[in-house]
Amino acid sequence: MIGLLIGALLGLVLTLIGTPLFIKFLVRQGYGQFIRDDGPTSHATKRGTPTMGGTVFVVATVVAYFLTHWIMSGLQLENAGVTASALILLLLMVGMGFVGFLDDFTKISNQRSLGLTPWAKIILQAVVGITFAVLALNFPNERGLTPASTAISFVRDLPIDLAFAGPVLGVILFVVWSNLITTATTNAVNLTDGLDGLATGATAMITAAYMLITLFQANQSCGVTSAGPGCYEVRDSMDLAVLASILTGALIGFLWWNTAPAKIFMGDTGSLALGGALAGFAIMSRTELLVVILAGLMVLITLSVIIQVGYFKLSGGKRVFLMAPLQHHFELKGWAEVTVVIRFWIIGLLCVAVGIALFYGEWVLSQ
Repeated sequence: MIGLLIGALLGLVLTLIGTPLFIKFLVRQGYGQFIRDDGPTSHATKRGTPTMGGTVFVVATVVAYFLTHWIMSGLQLENAGVTASALILLLLMVGMGFVGFLDDFTKISNQRSLGLTPWAKIILQAVVGITFAVLALNFPNERGLTPASTAISFVRDLPIDLAFAGPVLGVILFVVWSNLITTATTNAVNLTDGLDGLATGATAMITAAYMLITLFQANQSCGVTSAGPGCYEVRDSMDLAVLASILTGALIGFLWWNTAPAKIFMGDTGSLALGGALAGFAIMSRTELLVVILAGLMVLITLSVIIQVGYFKLSGGKRVFLMAPLQHHFELKGWAEVTVVIRFWIIGLLCVAVGIALFYGEWVLSQ
């Protein structure tokens, strides 16, 4: 528990202090956001706001993770060593964040709202995703547990193993499955990012949920002698909880500057990094399908885009929403931006509460 508090505090302080310093740097360089011409007209005032803010909480999370373990080691606390699960998850988050950084920097350099080409983005994300998936199936601990499993999971591994046709095919299928999850989460966070503080606050709720889930898994680990019949076969769950607490603290610190009116945007650097982090937590904690519920707000926003595009093509130009993603529909209906953000946060919080309830309820029933 002490490690969680240290990590959350470090993540919070580093982004609270680091974000305004990064804003000053970006302003000096003239690195401002370019606004889509087809977006809400009210967003025109946001043109020129510093972007690539995700760099701050990505760097803060990495620094805070190693600093937390250094402090824990100095205090001779348990679980003071870094773990394979957390390092591989950080690799996914940083890798996706780097792809987003290239996209943001391309927009700024070319003075336009379009960054990397779609194929360049897909290829780079695939390289990061495949690397993560392969590494996650390696590095077994003393109990033979690897950071990830080839079994599909909900609140724990289900009796649906992708290795049913052999170990090699199982790895290939897991790589595909892992990349589908990562693609879904990165796109979901990216689509949610569009109003000041919306994606930051919504993601912080989910990472806080993963802190609670992985902490509970650590206390109910099958490696603990007191664990009951509903124990969890999850590697490095306590360290995943520490990492989740660090990222939550970092996002709250960033939200101080990102809330309306935003002094800085996270950009694709942040949204892709956060999408990667959510996918990593889902896969590492064996809650791959549960993340659909925990991130229910983001799923709803993503579905609004799918429905809008699909209906537009099928109907020959008609629309279901005034504008997609969904948050812009309510803006055009006359809701103030802050109202949309707060109400969407409430929806996000309800989704997180339902997800945690399902997770805990399954454990209760297993006793």
